Parts: sequence; C-alpha cells; structure tokens
Amino acid sequence: MSLRKRLIGKVVSDKPEKTVVVQVSRKAMHPTYKKYVSKRHKYHVHDEENRCEVGDIVEIEETRPLSKLKHFRVVRILGEKK
Repeated sequence: MSLRKRLIGKVVSDKPEKTVVVQVSRKAMHPTYKKYVSKRHKYHVHDEENRCEVGDIVEIEETRPLSKLKHFRVVRILGEKK
C-alpha cells in the first residue's frame, strides 16, 4: 500500500505543455458558525501524454518535485468531458 497522498479533482486548465491544473474541492465545518463551507485548492499536475482536457475528473497522486510548482502526477482519468 502506498503512503502517497491521492486526491480527486476537476481539470480547470490544460494550457501548459505536459501540465494540467486540477481543482480539488472539499467541505469543512466553520469553527464558529458550524456550517459546512466549500474549500478548494488548485494543483499543478504532471500529465505526460497530454491526455487530460478541461472538464475531466482525474485522480492525482503525490510524487517527487518535478518542477517549481508540480508535485503531483495524473494516475487515471475517472470521467471525461462530453
């Protein structure tokens, strides 16, 4: 079993070569108001074959630093844009 962090998110940009930007959303409870708030984070992810397109749902995995911003790679595409 791998100890690397795995996340699921949506591709929001595929402009750079061999890189996609993936937005990962999660729900967190507000400490004072006790309401669930949507939080999101964008990750620059390595996509070796340039297979991902904007709108795809992908699974990403933590890896060694590949560049200044890239620390994740695409494991698989879960859902493709229609």
